[in-house]
Amino acid sequence: MSAPIDLAYPFAGRWRVQNSPANRVPSHGTRVFATSHAIDFVPVAADGRTAPITLSTLLRPEPPRRFPGFERPLLAPIDGIVIAAHDGEPDHHAYRGLPSIVYALTQRRRVAAGWAALAGNHVLIDRDGVIVALCHLRQGSLQVEAGQQVRTADVLAACGNSGNSTEPHVHVQAIDHPDIGRANAVPVTFNGSLPASGEVVHAGEPRG
Repeated sequence: MSAPIDLAYPFAGRWRVQNSPANRVPSHGTRVFATSHAIDFVPVAADGRTAPITLSTLLRPEPPRRFPGFERPLLAPIDGIVIAAHDGEPDHHAYRGLPSIVYALTQRRRVAAGWAALAGNHVLIDRDGVIVALCHLRQGSLQVEAGQQVRTADVLAACGNSGNSTEPHVHVQAIDHPDIGRANAVPVTFNGSLPASGEVVHAGEPRG
């Protein structure tokens, strides 16, 4: 297994950790598409919660703008070269309650469409042969392009709900090859440690 790559948090403010490899590996329940050490961060309000749950939440999909972190800036977690910056995928509605069960039944179709379909809008950053991916970005928010040098804390895009996402969040994973079909997962840490699922992390402000 590759040595962990240490990253900065790719955001400012409060975000709740989900699907952390600190709790289990593979973190997302599968090793497909080198996701065994991937981690998710869900933006939350000052009280540590995401959008309130109502009767409507339980019965029908919700617009992503209802969630407190939709459109929050996402930042480069490391210095490197952007090798891919994909935009153009729509931000679909969020799915909680009964809609999340219906959404889960279509998971096999999304997996069959490949990693790019799952990732939605995304950025890949190469640092000495290790590629860091940030996924589910908001459509039209990308501020970088392939070939561009970025520094840690540079603004890359905004949090969205594109690809395989049940509510606005950012999915982070590191791999050892730009071809996801040939890649192995690289473990990640953040500022020297790895938060567990359920923790709320509070990061600083983006570079001005």
